[in-house]
Amino acid sequence: MVPYVDVRDGGDVVADGSDDAGQGGGESVFTVLVAAAANLGIALAKAVAGLISGSSAMLSEAAHSFADTVTELMLLTALKRGAKPADEDHPLGHGGERYVWALLAAVATFVGGAVFSLYDGIHTLVAGEDLGDPLVSYIVLAVAFLLEGFSLRTAVRQARGEAARFKASFGTYLKHTPDTAVKAVVMEDSAALAGLLLAAGGLLGGQLSGSGVWDGIASLCIGGLLLWVAWVLGRSNAQLLVGRPLPRSVRDEIRTLLLGSEHVESVLELTTLVQGPREALVAAKVDFRDASTAAQIEWACEDAARRLQERFPAVRRVYLDPTPGFAQRREAGLDPW
Repeated sequence: MVPYVDVRDGGDVVADGSDDAGQGGGESVFTVLVAAAANLGIALAKAVAGLISGSSAMLSEAAHSFADTVTELMLLTALKRGAKPADEDHPLGHGGERYVWALLAAVATFVGGAVFSLYDGIHTLVAGEDLGDPLVSYIVLAVAFLLEGFSLRTAVRQARGEAARFKASFGTYLKHTPDTAVKAVVMEDSAALAGLLLAAGGLLGGQLSGSGVWDGIASLCIGGLLLWVAWVLGRSNAQLLVGRPLPRSVRDEIRTLLLGSEHVESVLELTTLVQGPREALVAAKVDFRDASTAAQIEWACEDAARRLQERFPAVRRVYLDPTPGFAQRREAGLDPW
């Protein structure tokens, strides 16, 4: 099957809905679980080390890891809620709920990590701090680096596998994928590794200079890093909540496929919507030939929907609206929309 990948116009990367692509949901859950377990343990260790050493950067890193843990719990909720099937009260399914929870996870990163880190950094620069024994902090940072590295490796392995399946580069896949759970883990773990290096730099600078200024600067840098991560993830999820179409090349192919029916005169309007990593909707206003009977139009709609879903299995819903063409509307005294 052909996946929804379009690197030319910056379109989405959406799974093709095949069995192989369907495995991504389970992979996403495992990736998020690994990240959550790692971050919870790391957060507790950093908090203890920060209290012992008096390092604001370590306390900022503890807040960072606690925020990441909350984020991963929200992402798990997103995966579970978004996978619920359609029902009478939710005829289009629950795919959008995935992005609501993922957006809340981005807010948690902002509030729980970035704001605390920025506040702690400013407080340290203004009020100063008493530096304690940094040995425990160095040990915790080293262990945290290994655990975060393992979590990042798990997420990157999944993302690279998906990118290879869609014949897209890793960067393109990560930028455009609607699977924001994997995107969040990759970005947050990458930021975590960078934050650990910043915290270590702050500790070392304080040791060499005897001043807590370096620790405060490190805390501010960690806060700025988390602000950037929260902004990128929040923006991605907001775009998907508002509604993002399928890539232009896919839309063009859908239009061509619809025009391939002998009963179709023209496609007047085509609307597509990404509803999840493996779910999309197609709706179109179609001008059928005037000579076609009602039965022929009905079967033409059924045939077009079948061929669309065979070509793009992730297109779960197809709605075709028989509509008079522009010429007929003008003859009837109706302005085309």
